[in-house]
Amino acid sequence: MGTFTMSISQSSLSTAYPTLMRYFSISASTVQWLTTGFMLVMCVTMPMSPWLLNNVSFKALFMWILVIFDVGTLIIVLAPSFWLMMVGRIMEAIAVGVLFPSYQSVLLSITPEKQRGTTMGIAGLAMGSALACGPIISGIVLNYFSWRGLFVVFMVVITIVFLLAFTGVIRDVMPRQTSSLDFISVILSIGLIGIMYVVNNIGKSHVDWVTNGILLVISVAAIIWFVMRQLHATTPLLELRVLKTVNFDLSVLLTAISYIALIVTTIIFPLYYQQVLGVSPFISGMALVPAAVFLSILNPLTGKLADKFGFRVVMLTGMSLIVIGWLLVTLLVTHLNIWIMIGCAMIIEGGNAFVMMPAVTMGANSLPTNLVPHGTAVTTTIRQILGSAGVAVSTLVLTTVISNRVSTGQSQVVAQFHGFHATFVMMLCVEIVGLILALCLRNPNKQK
Repeated sequence: MGTFTMSISQSSLSTAYPTLMRYFSISASTVQWLTTGFMLVMCVTMPMSPWLLNNVSFKALFMWILVIFDVGTLIIVLAPSFWLMMVGRIMEAIAVGVLFPSYQSVLLSITPEKQRGTTMGIAGLAMGSALACGPIISGIVLNYFSWRGLFVVFMVVITIVFLLAFTGVIRDVMPRQTSSLDFISVILSIGLIGIMYVVNNIGKSHVDWVTNGILLVISVAAIIWFVMRQLHATTPLLELRVLKTVNFDLSVLLTAISYIALIVTTIIFPLYYQQVLGVSPFISGMALVPAAVFLSILNPLTGKLADKFGFRVVMLTGMSLIVIGWLLVTLLVTHLNIWIMIGCAMIIEGGNAFVMMPAVTMGANSLPTNLVPHGTAVTTTIRQILGSAGVAVSTLVLTTVISNRVSTGQSQVVAQFHGFHATFVMMLCVEIVGLILALCLRNPNKQK
């Protein structure tokens, strides 16, 4: 329940973007930092999850995660300004960033390898399906309450989960091997935020590119130092040597690419519904229900299919569906209505069920048991980095094309049409790359 609620919080604000833009008098490129910034902070805290699992009891870790998330949510509820709201979102992101890889590591560690596909398929309900449900729940809440009501819901649920955990529902199931925390690596990982900040500024007007250029150089240097430090350290913060396994590398890229398709769908589609089709936040949220239900139904089934028929077949099927979904959106852009987009969203999110969690499981199966927590942390970190990049770049393409079209004298409606079309084309290209990578997957048995 805790993971499900926190996953919902990651994507729920997309439906509320127009409301928040009006409330705080901010632009689309600024409000998207509530999602992009959230995912970037997650990227910094995710690499710490293996160390935390080795040094802190899982029950204590889980309860502290809930407390941090609850306090951050309370700050958001009381926030009088956008930037104070961002402080609360950062606290939420810290909690979610530690929970996601820890949650998956625990499940993979306590489940026999032959049953991991089924287990992680069910886990997909608490992550992928919840991510898709975020805009839906947001739309329902916003139809009856202010945007603050959405965070009150999160606080109530997480507080209930904390009380349940306190009474003994959560047990300590992970063995511990104490070690010192590499604070230098933690600091160096902040370079990820600097890189994505500069990427987000591309296409904006009145940007100080001297300052941004210096920030980019420093951030890239920090990440290079971070990588070198992990490769040469005896007990690295994040064991990057897991990337020497080909199937693991492919699984990481595929789960990230499918995640981009899912997160962009849950963010860009509601914007299209409201800005182009002119529907309310409630309707735009409800329009995502069929796809979310379809994803939720398929998640447990795809895990069983992966255990039975193999991961390569399942993931090829999923990437094919995702490509077909974005292809249809791109080709039918002049005929799009809410029903056609609902159908395309179902195809895209249905395909995600065949890729994201099966890819995580296949990656874990290709590693020794003692490296599973590190492998999971690497997977979730890279997934969040590319997911953040996907949200930032798609928003950048959308806003840049709209701005350029308006500056040439086109109406706002026509400019928005071209902006969304350019975003759809970009997403189609990204997912085609994913399909090519899926074709490169090896049969795990043959690889062994």
